[in-house]
Amino acid sequence: MTARPLRIGNASGFYGDRFDALREMLTGGELDVLTGDYLAELTMLILARDRLKDPSAGYARTFLRQLEDCLGLAHERGVRIVTNAGGLNPAGLADAVRGLAGRLGVPVRVAHVEGDDLTAAHPGALAAHAYLGGFGIATCLREGADIVVTGRVTDAALVTGSAAAHFGWAPTEYDRLAGAVVAGHVLECGTQATGGNYAFFGERPPGDSLRPGFPLAELHEDGSGVITKHPGTGGFVDVGTVTAQLLYETGGARYAGPDVTARLDTVRLTQDGPDRVRVEGTEGEAPPPTLKVGRNRLGGFRNEVVFVLTGLDIEAKADLVREQMTGALAKAPPAEVRWELVRTDRPDADTEETASALLRLVVRDPGQEAVGRALSGAAVELALASYPGFHVVAPPGKGAPYGVFEDVYVPHSGVHHVAVLHDGRRITVDPPYDTAVLADVPEPELPEPPAPGPTRRAPLGLLAGARSGDKGGNANVGVWVRGDDAWRWLAHELTVERFRELIPEAVRLPVTRHVLPRLRALNFVVEGILGEGVAARARFDPQAKALGEWLRSRHLDIPEALL
Repeated sequence: MTARPLRIGNASGFYGDRFDALREMLTGGELDVLTGDYLAELTMLILARDRLKDPSAGYARTFLRQLEDCLGLAHERGVRIVTNAGGLNPAGLADAVRGLAGRLGVPVRVAHVEGDDLTAAHPGALAAHAYLGGFGIATCLREGADIVVTGRVTDAALVTGSAAAHFGWAPTEYDRLAGAVVAGHVLECGTQATGGNYAFFGERPPGDSLRPGFPLAELHEDGSGVITKHPGTGGFVDVGTVTAQLLYETGGARYAGPDVTARLDTVRLTQDGPDRVRVEGTEGEAPPPTLKVGRNRLGGFRNEVVFVLTGLDIEAKADLVREQMTGALAKAPPAEVRWELVRTDRPDADTEETASALLRLVVRDPGQEAVGRALSGAAVELALASYPGFHVVAPPGKGAPYGVFEDVYVPHSGVHHVAVLHDGRRITVDPPYDTAVLADVPEPELPEPPAPGPTRRAPLGLLAGARSGDKGGNANVGVWVRGDDAWRWLAHELTVERFRELIPEAVRLPVTRHVLPRLRALNFVVEGILGEGVAARARFDPQAKALGEWLRSRHLDIPEALL
């Protein structure tokens, strides 16, 4: 007999997401499993610093407060909860949930997954955690857990583990697992799948789009499914919103994980009715022989000051303060000094703010002194001795520590993946039976280019959507269009060379273009554009969240027939 579909929802896309989402998802419609993603690269650093102050900390405390309001409701409705809110201390959060359940009188079985913490093997790291797969979660659920708490697993593992438990999938059923990975990747960032942060937000349907509902997936035994949301909730789900999230923070056609490598070039998306997108055809392959480990360490100290330049002679004023600050810091210059002039000023402006530009100075150094008192003293002492109209957005502080995120890899055998059950039993999760070294897929054949015709200079975003994000020091920009004619043009026009022309920051950086014809999409990976990662804050937009929107704003010669 074919197993019934699994209805699995999401109630958190990051640590700090909408507090009421857990209750909204539990009361909005039928669910079997509710997941919550609380971890990001930066979050792990934040939790590591929390743990330095308090060894019993290290997990997302928000989840515990949400659960206090909703634990009884989840139990009454038979909804199981799977979350990575355990962060650096999943055992601690599991114990806290048990304590909460006891105080509330709700009889729930709480299990957790451990084995991801490799910090002891990485001297100097604040935290080093392997990205585990979903079979530890599956083991906990198969053994009767109502709530499963994990540490660092892949975001999609919350879904793959739940689906593997529900359908009884074996670790080698790669196509089914890959389908669940795709569904998990779409769900993991919450409302980004239901119209949040969407390139074509101006086309949203009438109704409550100001507060998008959280997404859910109806997963089938063969790995296919439908992305949707509870009836009556805000936002919308269509092929565009799902495509955008599918491209988010990915690379090539092979999307590797600890359980399976999903082939994104095989995914088919079709509209299956209002707020329903069918996802099918996903093929899977054996996972790579190594696991990714996210390592966070202290990079040094950072400080900044933003000078406001108003009115005439903006460039000359910027040159003057640069020379003055360089001279003042000459005795003990910081290891890294970065200046950025942001021309927010307009000529003949009718407000002082719109007549002003911002000159941003960022300094970094292994020691706090070089970026603290030395910088603040130099900047403050210029108050009456620099360009006309001198002032700053805020006085510089003492300098703050910043983190660095690094990827390293270990063999599966280097991690002891364990499911710790509600009754205290510990079950070891075996590594994959088979693995395959990750390799790029052959470049797919491009469609025929469009016939020559009249063009008009216009923003790329009139035709194409985009979504961008960060992976350590790299950024990805996924670009897609919504028709075959537009795809024929985009596939030939938006080359790596054209991308570099439109995004000058990428001129001297490695850029790789990945072609995904079934999604009518191109995915660009720009290496090193974010420096040492989001915690180092090396860039104005340190997580590259708006890099895609910058690309969409750039002008190209677009065929008039497409506009």
